[in-house]
Amino acid sequence: PLSREVYIERTDFLEDPPDDWIRLRPGGEVRLRNAYFLRCEEVDRDPDSGEVTGLSCSYDPESLGAPSKGARKKTTAIQWVSAEHALPVDVRLYDRLFTVADPENAGDGKTFRDCLNPRSLEIVRSCLVEPSLAKASPGEPFQFLRNGYFVADEVDSRPGAPVFNRIVDLKDRYRAGAPAAKRK
Repeated sequence: PLSREVYIERTDFLEDPPDDWIRLRPGGEVRLRNAYFLRCEEVDRDPDSGEVTGLSCSYDPESLGAPSKGARKKTTAIQWVSAEHALPVDVRLYDRLFTVADPENAGDGKTFRDCLNPRSLEIVRSCLVEPSLAKASPGEPFQFLRNGYFVADEVDSRPGAPVFNRIVDLKDRYRAGAPAAKRK
């Protein structure tokens, strides 16, 4: 459900984006997925660090369900959750177990233990997700859009407090720092 305050992914906002950026920027518009167009009016900052802590935005009440036209066609729809209704969950991001393709033959006298990836598991606490995910059954798969495919953990998930494990990663070209793709 939509509320007055929503959260978006940090990666969906840049203060000084590249020219082909189609997500949110100061003074720019973007559609909230299955909701309204949003315009970033002001950037809120921590007074000490200068870090972005929030965005003050306005929305177009006529845009719900309306097709994108004109300049709005060049934007994308971004993910969001209602601050009032979001469910905090733990998410486990699994990566490759080894830093090389063949740890048994890594060379230089290395054993397979020398090739273990110290970042093969990252646990992110209190990720905010849709409240409907409170009903996730252990073993049930979900797509977290633009992030990958996840499954509710069969051991650690509890009723109303699921834990999600990433089973397939999706790469995001801006997150990965890759050059922008050419558009026709």
